[in-house]
Amino acid sequence: MDNKAAARALRTIALGRKSNLFTGSGAGGERAAVIYSLIGTAKLNDINPQAYLARVLERIADHPISKIDELLPWNLDLSKGEGI
Repeated sequence: MDNKAAARALRTIALGRKSNLFTGSGAGGERAAVIYSLIGTAKLNDINPQAYLARVLERIADHPISKIDELLPWNLDLSKGEGI
């Protein structure tokens, strides 16, 4: 048994650790944690994180907060041109 998969998953966090010291505030750190979580969730659902984040950023400005769960990785269909 080995832990190569776990080590690879944590590598991006370890590489960014020094940069994360300069997020500017506690709120900046919380935002970074949210982005890491979204990217990790997209990867776990076999979704291209870059395509997922691009689609969310296209939609989020006009999307009602009460339906924010529609923007989660498993609710978006990135194969279609329209998304949600």
